[in-house]
Order: sequence, then structure tokens, then C-alpha cells
Amino acid sequence: MKRLAALLAVSGLALTTAPAAAWGPTGHRIAAQIAQDNVSGQTRARIEQILGTEGLPESATWPDEQRSSPDEFLRKTAYPWHFVTLQHPEDGAADLVHPPEGDAITALDKFTRELRDPATPPAERALALRFVVHIVADLHQPLHVGKDGDRGGNDIKVLWFDNPVPQNLHWVWDVGMIEKQGLSFSEYADRLEGRMTPEQVVSWWDPKPADWLAESIAVRNRLYPAPSAEYGNGTVEAPFKLEYHYVYDWTPTLELRMQQAGIRTAAYLDWVFGGA
Repeated sequence: MKRLAALLAVSGLALTTAPAAAWGPTGHRIAAQIAQDNVSGQTRARIEQILGTEGLPESATWPDEQRSSPDEFLRKTAYPWHFVTLQHPEDGAADLVHPPEGDAITALDKFTRELRDPATPPAERALALRFVVHIVADLHQPLHVGKDGDRGGNDIKVLWFDNPVPQNLHWVWDVGMIEKQGLSFSEYADRLEGRMTPEQVVSWWDPKPADWLAESIAVRNRLYPAPSAEYGNGTVEAPFKLEYHYVYDWTPTLELRMQQAGIRTAAYLDWVFGGA
């Protein structure tokens, strides 16, 4: 966590929270399938000890599925743990500031400690693993490292192709572009894994959240559609209309982030269970 603080201090950024959704179920399952295919044998055995027959693709969507649970912890307490929001602090403070309710980084740290603690009860260990797999992927979705003021793109209204019902930019990245491919999560994971080179896997093998956040920030700053003939003027009254032009521009980046999320989840779990 100290490295993350140093990274954001250099960038002049601080953390606050803002409501956001998460990668849709297909995106989470794609990243989790890639992770499951790339963890070490020891890590795979540890996962099976914790989850039994529940594979990582199934566990990856569990934290989102529980948002309708009557359990206050799952419905409310854990809600802010899917994202962080970055803003330039007005007072020039350089420290990493976590909100009182926590965020994705504090939650990742909490659940990692629980996974490593041999005294953690089995049910809590399973919950911790599900959240770790989920959060690592969320931190690779650029709008989960959102700008302050638009709730991670949820307030940026868009029209998606010819659907007259407005959506928002966050939905486009969570669901819209992924579903446009018309593939199941396993088909999409196979496609993305088939395109990865050994050199890429080696270069992406990085268990450090600070690096994932820096990458997401760099992408996030470029993915907002600029006013143009293709995208409209971006106002609430006349929202951006996103069609093939936006899909063509950004699907390669979306797929890269899902590939990296899968490899980083494998790297992180290897690190967690390797005891280093």
C-alpha cells in the first residue's frame, strides 16, 4: 500500500468515493477464467480448498450478485469496495486519503490479510477470495478509477446505437462493448487467451495495485468521447450517440484490460498464497 501512496503522491491525486457499477458478469467471468488458466498448481489447489467445486468465474460475480441481499454487510457496507475515485486535491495534499467507508484498495488489503491468516474461518476465507478476484478485475476497468464529479462516467449520458433509451458511459464499458461481441464468457476468454503471447504474459505478471491504477488512470483520461459529428455534443438533452466508431476505437483497449485483469489476478493470487 505504501507504493500506491507514493504513486498517487507524485501524481498529485487523492481518493474519494463515488457510486459506480462493476464490470458486468461477462467481463468478470472472462478475467476470472484467464486467471484460473494461469495460476500455479499450488494456487489452484489452495483455491479448490477454499471454494470446492466453485471455480473462479463463478466466484468473480458473487460480490455483485449479493447487492440485493438483505444482509446489510453485503448490500450496503461492501458497496463502496468496488471502486475508487481520484481527484486533484484543492489543498495540495499529497497523501493517499481513503474515505471512512473504505474503497477498493482498503477492501483488497482487508481481504488479502484474511486470506493469509490461518485463523480465518472457512466461510470468511471463501468470501475474501471472491472479493479479491472481483476487486482486482474492477481496478482494471478504467471507469472504476473514476474522475471526481461524474460518478465514474455514470453521469455521462449516451445513446447506444439505435436504442432510444439513454444509457451511460460506465455501462458502455461494463456491458455494452462486451455484449456487442455476442460471445459467451468462455468463448471470449478463449479468444483473448489465444491472442496473448508469452512475452505479454511475462510483462503483465504484476501483483502491484499501484501499477494497475496508474494504467487505468491513463486510459480513463482518454476514453471520454469528444464532441464531434460521430459522438454528438454530450449534453444531457442531446447525449453522445456511440456506435461502431466508438466500438472500433476502444474495443482493443477494453480487451487488453480484461486480459491484463486476468493475468494480474493470477499473479496476485500466486503472491497471496505463495507467502512472499
